[in-house]
Amino acid sequence: MNKVGILTFHCADNCGAMLQAYGLKYYLVEKGMDVEIVNYEPPFMTGRYRWIPYIPTESVLHSLKWGFYGWRNHLKRGLSFFKQRSNMKRFRKKYLIEKRQTKALFTFQLKCLPYQSYIVGSDQIWNPDITCGLRRVYFGAFKNRNKKKVIAYAASIGGVCLSEKYNKEFSELIKYVDSISVREESSIPYIRQFYANDVPAVPDPVFLLKRKRWEKIEKLPDEEGYIVVCITEKNDKLLNYVKELSWSYELPVIKIENGIDMEDEGFKVDRTVGPSEYLGYIHKAKFVVTNSFHMTAFSIIYQKKFVAFQHSHVGERITNLLNWYGLENRLYQDGKKVEIDNKIDWDNVEERMELSIRTAKQFLRENVE
Repeated sequence: MNKVGILTFHCADNCGAMLQAYGLKYYLVEKGMDVEIVNYEPPFMTGRYRWIPYIPTESVLHSLKWGFYGWRNHLKRGLSFFKQRSNMKRFRKKYLIEKRQTKALFTFQLKCLPYQSYIVGSDQIWNPDITCGLRRVYFGAFKNRNKKKVIAYAASIGGVCLSEKYNKEFSELIKYVDSISVREESSIPYIRQFYANDVPAVPDPVFLLKRKRWEKIEKLPDEEGYIVVCITEKNDKLLNYVKELSWSYELPVIKIENGIDMEDEGFKVDRTVGPSEYLGYIHKAKFVVTNSFHMTAFSIIYQKKFVAFQHSHVGERITNLLNWYGLENRLYQDGKKVEIDNKIDWDNVEERMELSIRTAKQFLRENVE
């Protein structure tokens, strides 16, 4: 049987990254495939989540500066930092990595892995701002005696295109990838400059599993009927919108935090959330307000009334997602009032979702199965 290894961001203490890894792994497992997530945990990815962070940059001074800011942020969080780390680690060990797997910290440790096919993705594996430069591993560009094929599933560059300074390197690395699909349709013209074959747009792996499957791994909170907020970068307009919403509907606000924004807005804040808790908060919420891609995705899967705000640097991800499913009116825009309580035609969303998932399944069937 073809043995498949998935190279993705499972090692990031980030709920979206871990849930997309779970989605792809278990979809293929349910198809009867011999598949594992490669236990590759490079310091340039895991370092930023340590108590004293390691964040590689072009300048040692900048690395020290960002490391200090990160440590100061963790210090403010206190015990919640360690509790969140524990929730992340528990999910990773239970659902993503097998006990017998050996951890690889560096590229040379991948040369003896037993997989014949590698799936790189999804997530922003080709976004140099996330991976501290373009990384050969996430293109399958490493030596391995068993490697026969490299497939990119729902790969993301984070936006429409990369900075021009990466073009030459990107054009060389993409030669190692046999089949490519991307998450954002808007990035296809850029990819096609360097890759001659078809590049279909496919949904994030979280959409490959039904809501009932996600409910099996969620951890429900004691509260219900609240507004849940998840912010991936500070956004005053989002916070003001939430405050008005809370006042209008007389609903409490629960803000999920990962050390991004430590200011006190008078909301209940949970800084200990792992992937299971993250799903639980969405499940029991009345409304969701976010600028997170994956929080938006799970709002759709759980059929929640939500409003999404664009991220300033990678806003294309959310825009593409909403356009796919006919939910453009759930995107907040200046000068245009968004009524979160407006009815959503979930039957139409489901039909669109099935079409996109059909494309994804066909891509995986032709290239992996």
